[in-house]
Amino acid sequence: MTTESLTVELGERSYPIVIGNGLLQQVPKLLQEAGVSSTSSLLIVTDENVAVRYLTLLRDVLRAAGYKASASVIAAGEQSKSLSVYERIMTEAIEAGLDRKSAILALGGGVVGDLAGFVAATYMRGIDFVQLPTTLLAHDSSVGGKVAINHPLGKNLIGAFHQPRVVIYDTAALHSLPKREVAAGFAEVVKHGLIADESFVDWLEENAAQLWELDSELLGKAIQRGCAVKAAIVSEDETEQGKRALLNLGHTFGHAFEALSQYSVLNHGEAISIGMCLAAKVAERIGFAEKGIYARTERVLRLYHLPTSWPGNVTPEAVLEAMKRDKKTIGGKLALVLPRAIGEVEVVKDIDEQLILTVMREEVEA
Repeated sequence: MTTESLTVELGERSYPIVIGNGLLQQVPKLLQEAGVSSTSSLLIVTDENVAVRYLTLLRDVLRAAGYKASASVIAAGEQSKSLSVYERIMTEAIEAGLDRKSAILALGGGVVGDLAGFVAATYMRGIDFVQLPTTLLAHDSSVGGKVAINHPLGKNLIGAFHQPRVVIYDTAALHSLPKREVAAGFAEVVKHGLIADESFVDWLEENAAQLWELDSELLGKAIQRGCAVKAAIVSEDETEQGKRALLNLGHTFGHAFEALSQYSVLNHGEAISIGMCLAAKVAERIGFAEKGIYARTERVLRLYHLPTSWPGNVTPEAVLEAMKRDKKTIGGKLALVLPRAIGEVEVVKDIDEQLILTVMREEVEA
């Protein structure tokens, strides 16, 4: 496939997103174009699954180009976004001699990107970092500069906004993903269409079979279109003072599911898929959305083999309490992103909690 590129426009903090097949071999050139000098010391943060496939390759091409590159390998999974793992990587960064001209490279999925980015945001009050996503889900998390770790009481409650220097997306890595992870990634791809681009949703429905088989040309286009939606919103509202909150469709429900199951039952994409369906159902119930939006949302998500109904492992009451701890609440009141139509969403405040419980209970009984 041809290389796709776009820019997140943030003035002096603007950065490119480069999407293409085989880009890991081109990382040194792309780093230098982004202003990360070959005299810089680098720390590659990755997880144990990605390290087996790609760490040696990346470290070798970096060292061949003159970079000093060390590595920190974490356990795979959401549990690694913890204070203890964060402290360990900080220690390794210090021991590796990283200074204010150094950079951290996040090689992996969303967990690695969030964790490595938060280390970069706080090491010596902030150093450069680069996103090297290896999952489809990370096409969302690698763009926009949200970096964080989890607290036992909630997801991503400890974090910062810290933009990468560049996002380098080698789509070749996606072909090694288990199908469950592919499905999880498509949840965020679909989300970008649901919030801002109905024609993209139409296209995702029409091409679902080929995209599910990871057709290289179509996959590159899907990632580029999803990233373009997010880049446009982030460029307008970097620190989520307004429009950026729209990217959270399904996330208040989804984060609650994840936190209550200790991040071990549903992966992020699965939780968000269910959350988007619940948001659509709530929107229809209160008369905010057009009729049929729940059925359309459910249909497109099922085309990508995603769950669309209640996980059943926690009570609706527990989910509601976890939702109220989410960082998107305002003054203790729920503020949900709800769809008005396919491709159009809004933040809705002060939704009746009993109605939310009723919708969730119906899912349990269904």
